[in-house]
Amino acid sequence: MGKNKQRERGIPSKFTERLTEMFGVSLSAEISKTFVARPTTFRVNTLKARKEEIIEILNQNGFKFERVLWYKDSFVLKNKTKRELTDLEIYKQGKIYIQSLASMVPPMVLQPQPGEKVLDLTAAPGSKTSQIAALMNGEGELIANDNNKIRFFKLKHNMEMLGVSKPHPNPPLIGEGKDISSPYEGEVRRGFVFSLRMEHGSDLAREYPEYFDKILLDAPCSAEARFIDGDSETYGYWKEQKIKEMAYKQRQLLFAAWGALKPGGIMVYSTCTFAPEENEIQVTRLIEQYTNCEVLPIDLGLKKIAINSKFKNKEMNKDVIKKALRIMPTKEIEGFFVVKLMKKS
Repeated sequence: MGKNKQRERGIPSKFTERLTEMFGVSLSAEISKTFVARPTTFRVNTLKARKEEIIEILNQNGFKFERVLWYKDSFVLKNKTKRELTDLEIYKQGKIYIQSLASMVPPMVLQPQPGEKVLDLTAAPGSKTSQIAALMNGEGELIANDNNKIRFFKLKHNMEMLGVSKPHPNPPLIGEGKDISSPYEGEVRRGFVFSLRMEHGSDLAREYPEYFDKILLDAPCSAEARFIDGDSETYGYWKEQKIKEMAYKQRQLLFAAWGALKPGGIMVYSTCTFAPEENEIQVTRLIEQYTNCEVLPIDLGLKKIAINSKFKNKEMNKDVIKKALRIMPTKEIEGFFVVKLMKKS
């Protein structure tokens, strides 16, 4: 019993071994020091508020914060608690949204434009969906999908609170003979069509062959980058089998999403894990299958981690290793994998 307790207190040794194999002794040791609780970070919801208005209110209420260089609408809280921030009316009104810095990166890389057709394939709880809507300036078509009932309704609530969708007069309800997979739509700005769907991502993607200009697939993953040393709830579930399970799901989603992307379109694939099986190896398989898949460079000014080109005797595409963004975790930002892919015409 005591032995098990001791084991629970630390991050699994097998994970640490894998980290060393990926990055070498020195870099993996540096990464391990970042498995700590991070400060509260948030962004201005520009669908509802101006940055200047938010800064003024924060200053009036004694909040100290730091601007994020690579995303002008985001901030790091320096002197008060998350609870104190959520007590503010600007939070309750959906004018600011609490979100990890790493989570803000994929929409920035996707760069959705007003008027485009965009799909967020695994969207709940809606952090990135609402950010995408803001970057689109409320113009175009956006579909947000999640197939988990509990997460879907959290997504729906957040989209209404953040002004992405208006409350639907007759929302579909489970158990009342209504099809929950049908679009849940609402106008948010002139020329903006927003739909919420609750379907398996691979099924939904197949409904829209070569339809979308931009697709975000922030895939379900083993969440290794969210480990906090000493907090077994963040890593107690982890085992190598979990990586295999996630990799299988990701592959189904990734290949289906590729089919829904129009020629010339951009897809961003991201995870919050270190496992190459869920990252570079997944994208390598996609490139091997589709010769029209091109890896594009990413430059947000964030520090990257260099990974070894071979893992568990599996070769990884050199272009993916070179151009994908593996964020070097710090005490403010967690590790994240982001790759930007274009479907060549």
